[in-house]
Amino acid sequence: MTRFISSAQRFAITLLTMLSLLSLAGCRVSHHPTESAVLGRPGDFAQLRALIEEPGPVSFERVVVADWSVARSGLINLDHPRAKAAGLEDAAEPIKIYLYALDHPNFGTFLVDSGVESGFRSPDGNPRVAALVEVAMNTQALVVHTTTSEWLSKQAQPLAGVFLTHLHLDHVMGLPDVPGSTPIYVGPGETESSAFLNLFSRGTIDRMLAQAGPLREWQFERDDNMPFAGLVDVFGDASVWAIHTPGHTPGHTAFLVRATDGPKLLVGDVSHTKWGWQNDVEPGTFTSDHALNAESLHALRALSRAFPAIEVHLGHQALSAE
Repeated sequence: MTRFISSAQRFAITLLTMLSLLSLAGCRVSHHPTESAVLGRPGDFAQLRALIEEPGPVSFERVVVADWSVARSGLINLDHPRAKAAGLEDAAEPIKIYLYALDHPNFGTFLVDSGVESGFRSPDGNPRVAALVEVAMNTQALVVHTTTSEWLSKQAQPLAGVFLTHLHLDHVMGLPDVPGSTPIYVGPGETESSAFLNLFSRGTIDRMLAQAGPLREWQFERDDNMPFAGLVDVFGDASVWAIHTPGHTPGHTAFLVRATDGPKLLVGDVSHTKWGWQNDVEPGTFTSDHALNAESLHALRALSRAFPAIEVHLGHQALSAE
């Protein structure tokens, strides 16, 4: 027998469906506008492999801008068999926040990720950070060594751009110190990923991005002949490569830099920690898609094994003593 649905019930069902869809749409990472990046062209993986160990033109600097500690369960998948076999348990894990500077002789100075803005020096907390986010991210535990504005004030030339690995707070928290006219680059779909927790963090992310122009999305193209989801030759001279490494976030981007003193691989949060990288275990609860993150991690580790000259830089810990 067909059950009769009254017009009032039908209206209620329609309204609930619409509200659910609106809720999902409202849970995106950020409302900040985006546009296609003009900088860069689709990369040739064979060319990258051929040139990867040749010294390049880029001067490279890694800056430790802050010390921090967060839950190990976010940084390492503690349910992974290797983590269980190692007896890893959840606890506060010490980490660092890095800022990377790339100085290209023809194109200028670019940052990979954004450091920490001046507002995080305030003992009263940063007004751009929502109270719930401040507690959840333990931002009061930040020990800031240098702010982005302090670093920029010492540079001989203005900043030409910022390459973000992704849009999590600890990678965009320096953007308020960056001049508003500076181009900001991200991976495709990075603002659009939907999750319930974004309802709490989106306002903070939007405030960090507030003075920036539209985020410029890398135009990756899938090529079955490469192990990555996409590759962009950033300056067209094979000196800096943007590598689409989704999983931690949809648009997560790693970078291969042919520096004057050898190749550098900036893996971002494909792997936060030394233990995770060395044991081929993807991050934990901070990651949106564990299987996809694991694929990206395997691909980056395979690249570093194939070319031992590569100096690997992890998201929040160093592989060697600092």
